Formats: sequence, C-alpha cells, structure tokens
Amino acid sequence: MTSLPSSVPRPTGAANLRVYGKYLLGCCFFSLGAYLFITSEMGTDPLDTFALGVLTHLPLTIGLVQFGVAAVCVTVVAVWTQERPRTSPLVTFFLCGSLIDLQLWVDWGRALSPGYVMLTVATVCCALGSALIIMSGFGIRAMDLVAIQALRAWLLPFWVGKGILELLLLGLGVVLGGPAGVGTVFFLVGVDVLIQPIMWATARTMRLANHGMPQPAQAVP
Repeated sequence: MTSLPSSVPRPTGAANLRVYGKYLLGCCFFSLGAYLFITSEMGTDPLDTFALGVLTHLPLTIGLVQFGVAAVCVTVVAVWTQERPRTSPLVTFFLCGSLIDLQLWVDWGRALSPGYVMLTVATVCCALGSALIIMSGFGIRAMDLVAIQALRAWLLPFWVGKGILELLLLGLGVVLGGPAGVGTVFFLVGVDVLIQPIMWATARTMRLANHGMPQPAQAVP
C-alpha cells in the first residue's frame, strides 16, 4: 500500500490551541453552511439528504444519523489501515449534527430570503469549514478521512473519492425520501472543488499549517 505522510508534523504543547481553534471554527462554519442548505429548501448536502431521509422513517436526530455514518466510515478506515479506529471523527459528526439540530430548533434563518445567494454562502461556509477541520488534523470528518485514505493508498484525487462517497449517500437519501435539488448540485460541485484551493489559500495568506492533508509528491513506493 502506498503511504503518504502528513504535510506537517503534529503539533505539541501550546500549538495545540491553534489546532483546536481551527477545528472548532471549522465545525461552526460547516454547521452554518449545512443549516443554510436545509433552510434554502432548494436541496441539502448529500449527508443531510441521507439524514433527513432516515428521519422520515425513524424518530432520530440529524446528529445521531450523522454519528452512525461516521461510525461506518471510521470502521472502514480502521479495517483498511489495520489500525485502531479513530474516535475524533465521531465527535465531529455528532458535534456538527447537533449544531445543525440547534439551528433548526432556533430557526433563525427563516427571516432570510432563500435563493442562489443563500446557496452560495452555504457552499463557501461548508468548504471553509471542511478545509479548517482537515487542516487542524483533528476530528477530520469521517467521509473526508476515507477520501484522504484513498489518496494515500491509491493516489485517488481527494475530490474524486469524496464525490463518490457523497453520490452514494445522495442516492440512498433520495430513495429514503430525503430532499435533493439545485442546492445539492451546489454542494457536490462547489464544496468538493473548493476545499483544496481554500486550504492552499489559507496556508499561504494566514500561515496556517496543514496537518491533515497528505501531499502526493511525498508518496513512498
């Protein structure tokens, strides 16, 4: 199996504060974007399409459904790498899902006008949130973790691996009755394509280290 090291060594000591800061900020941005996708009623991201589809059949919450998806993805990566399962992605899915549930309960976005501007803002927020979480190297979203492992093992482009997983969730969600529409296209195209450029721009302009995304140039035969 091809192995790719992380782009930057893991931080220690006080540097962890920046790691957790990037992580928490990323969770907030991603949850905000996901909420705006749902509020727009023009289609949600594939994971929420799946979660909302499940909710039409079972009395659960978005947070619990996302936690279940995360558990499956973490198990896949653990079997693939023959390592102990990571627990931090489970925290991320539960945290982001719970933040979405909270925003849906408060329902603050109903005062906004749904439309393409809302979808654009939602797309940027989700892409920025995903980028910050990956760059923190902590709690990488479980689907992103699978896509990164595919990059390590097969040099499969990150956006391709992520897109395949999300198309699978989207198909299951639609079958279960979850919402899908132009907003879903915004997410699949916009978010998946923007994550890596945002990581590059953030690292260049804000000097933020990237602890989560391996570099293909560092491949070890």
